[in-house]
Amino acid sequence: MHTVAVLALNTVVPFDLSTPIEVFTRTRLPDGGRAYEVRVCGPTPTVDAGLFTLRPPWGLDGLATADTIVLPGCADVTAPVPGEVLDALRRAAAAGTRIASICAGAFILAATGLLDGRRVTTHWLAAGLLAERHPDIDVDPAVLYVDDGQFLTSAGAAAGLDLCLHLVRRDHGSAVAADAARISVVPLEREGGQAQFIVHDQPPTPRGSLLEPVLTWMRDNAARDLTLDDIAAHAGMSSRTLNRRFREQTGTTPLQWLLRARVRRAQHLLEATDHPVDRIAADAGFGSPTAFRDRFRRVVGTNPQAYRAAFRRLRGGEGAI
Repeated sequence: MHTVAVLALNTVVPFDLSTPIEVFTRTRLPDGGRAYEVRVCGPTPTVDAGLFTLRPPWGLDGLATADTIVLPGCADVTAPVPGEVLDALRRAAAAGTRIASICAGAFILAATGLLDGRRVTTHWLAAGLLAERHPDIDVDPAVLYVDDGQFLTSAGAAAGLDLCLHLVRRDHGSAVAADAARISVVPLEREGGQAQFIVHDQPPTPRGSLLEPVLTWMRDNAARDLTLDDIAAHAGMSSRTLNRRFREQTGTTPLQWLLRARVRRAQHLLEATDHPVDRIAADAGFGSPTAFRDRFRRVVGTNPQAYRAAFRRLRGGEGAI
């Protein structure tokens, strides 16, 4: 079983701490089994979490055998990171452990030197300070998360959910990730490259929002040749109002959201079936295999055949989840 160690340091932000705990402990495999073992680790017997005191069940030794380490942000980003913590993280990285930071947790990871020369992100409010304190890091303040392979970083607040769901998708595929997203009541379709809501921070379209019914309808009818007018008519609003609502609540347009939903459907079909790519293109709602391949590469970063092969290698050669 994949082990996730969540590291809690003094002044840890409770929201950042709870996000990976909730996502990973609730993720289930198709057979109903647990996908992750989650352990909370700390450098001291008690950790100051602001409104409460945390007693981590694991010490730093819990990092050594973890497959993934998650670093939540701390309220005081200028506080020095204990030397034993930095050493433990460097040893874990040298052993190949995947390390992800949420929000200001990027400051902890940056202090190890492991992010030097890499592109990273953090909460847009802290991006300038991170770049100032670590000039060898390429800080991108405009995205939700950055996946640099072994090291991943996310922006603040709800972006931590996006990062955790992305990790679930990397580990177990889009179907398991979609189920985890439903449990968390958040959309799976937000991409890492989607812009942070730097001026007007909006929630990620939670269930019960004005758009939830139309998003569900679009997802269920993604294989149809839907137009903006079709979507607006179903939503009972003008195309202009629909576009504005989508921008406010999802950060994108209705048709761009629909394209990402189609790509997610195609990912599931590539993982779970042996259907030819041309059939998957049609089943996912793309007008042509060429358009499908182009959009898939833009969103996923690789072509459908390579994605299927990589997923099967990751799953030990199994064809379906």
